[in-house]
Parts: sequence; structure tokens; C-alpha cells
Amino acid sequence: MPTADTMKHILIVDRDVAVTETLRQRLTDVGFAARGVMHEAAAAEALAAYFPHLVIIDWNLRGYAALDLIQRIRAVHIPRPIRLIILSALAHEQDVVAGFDSGADDYIVKPFSEREVVARVCAVLRPLSRDEKPASIACNSLVLDPITACVTVRGKLIDIRGNEYRLLEFLMSNFGRTFNRAQLMARVWGAAAVVDERTVDANVRRLRKILSTAGAAAYVQTVRGFGYRLAAPPCRTNGSAGSS
Repeated sequence: MPTADTMKHILIVDRDVAVTETLRQRLTDVGFAARGVMHEAAAAEALAAYFPHLVIIDWNLRGYAALDLIQRIRAVHIPRPIRLIILSALAHEQDVVAGFDSGADDYIVKPFSEREVVARVCAVLRPLSRDEKPASIACNSLVLDPITACVTVRGKLIDIRGNEYRLLEFLMSNFGRTFNRAQLMARVWGAAAVVDERTVDANVRRLRKILSTAGAAAYVQTVRGFGYRLAAPPCRTNGSAGSS
């Protein structure tokens, strides 16, 4: 049975509520963490709120081009790729080719069987458990798993996502190194992102608040006059200098 550390998360985006719920229930029954939405806004919110391992998307969504959502999915910057399966009633060769050209990992023609979808999902996700599996990043009791996007402190799962997760992953991957705000903006948010130094400070504060729920806020340290780093908390003899 999958655990919180191994369960794969799947987002289903389909305008047909019956299809969405049927797939969600079937994938949940076989051990995936699946959720379904029916329009672009809800899909965008789900992508921002948590990091699915795979998105199943209806190629014929109403109100906007499915290609726009696919491009949004491909632009998400996390330590692992988000896999993508297209569902479509269009079975002509040019439609299937267009689906793969858009960035899909697989293309399933409607109508389909639930067993077929489960088999396709397992096949698409299989590389995540083999060639692409990076090692967990650990700093004492603070552990980050890039595959599941899970963070634990002394075995306790921490609810962390979005920019705070990306910031923590970057700092943990560069343990002990200090980065100024400009470097963090470029490396975590990307050179094209519209953010300023106050954004960095605000995200550091939120990251510390999240880690404080497990007594781990002191891992994220301030180097006064320069920037931030992640390091083992200092001994509390004369106060925790550098961790404020």
C-alpha cells in the first residue's frame, strides 16, 4: 500500500463530471491520490497548491484552448517533470500527432476502459520510479524528497508547497552556501519573473513559519548584510545568531 512518501498524485481535468469522478474513484481505488476539476481556473489553482506527478487533461475543454493549460503545466518549475496524458474523442492520426507534439506523454482516445487508463497511467509514471529518481536531500532531521515533494522533520510531514517549497529545495541542494536576494530571485523564481527583494524576504518569513511547526525554523539562517543560507541550527549558548 502506498504511503505519504510514495503515493503519486494525479490531477484530472475534464469538462465531463461523470468522466472526472469515475477516473478519480478508479485511480484512488488502485492507490493513487487523485483529484478532479472541470475548468481552467480550478486546474490552475490545483497546480499552484500542490505538485501532481501526472495531469490527465481533456483535449476538448470548453472556454479555452487545452494547449494553454498544457503550456502552463510544462512551465511549472519543480525538481521533477509533471507527466501529461491527453483524453480526446478525436482519433485521426493528425489529432494524435498534434497531441504528442503539444508535449503529451500519452494520448487516450474516448471512449476508453478504466483498466486501460490505469495501465497507461502506470506506464507513464514508471520512469519516475526508475531512471529519474533523485536522492532525498537531508540536513540532520530535515529531509526533502524531490520525487514526492514531501518534506519531513524527525519523520513528521510538513505541509509546504509553491514558492516556499522551491526555495527550501534550492537552499537544501546548496547546503551551507549563502545567496543574496538577487541570486535567489534568479535561481528560484527565474530571470523572467517579476519579483523584488521584498518578495524574497516575505517567502523566507513564510518558509520559517512553516518549518516552525516542527521546530525547524532555525535551519534557514540570515547572513546579515548579505542574504540567506540553509545550515544546521547553531547551538543555543549565546542565542541563535544568524537564524533570525
